[in-house]
Amino acid sequence: MLHHFMVKGPWFRAKRFGYGAGLPFKWQGWVLLLSHMAAIIGISLALAERPLVMLPLVLVVALAPMPIYAARTEGGWKWRSGD
Repeated sequence: MLHHFMVKGPWFRAKRFGYGAGLPFKWQGWVLLLSHMAAIIGISLALAERPLVMLPLVLVVALAPMPIYAARTEGGWKWRSGD
């Protein structure tokens, strides 16, 4: 199963306007996006009573996969103005 994630090529469309990745167009991108969201929501709910622990942990989990998003976006991350 892991070999499916090692296949070369983009998983996310490039945004038409702005900087960053758009929506996924391959199942690997959807798995990454949904698991990323689930991790952030799960940590937030589990540690809601301890905000001083929750905040740094959510920030780390939110920023950690950004290199994967950037590497798997069509054309990489750059500013786009709708051209």
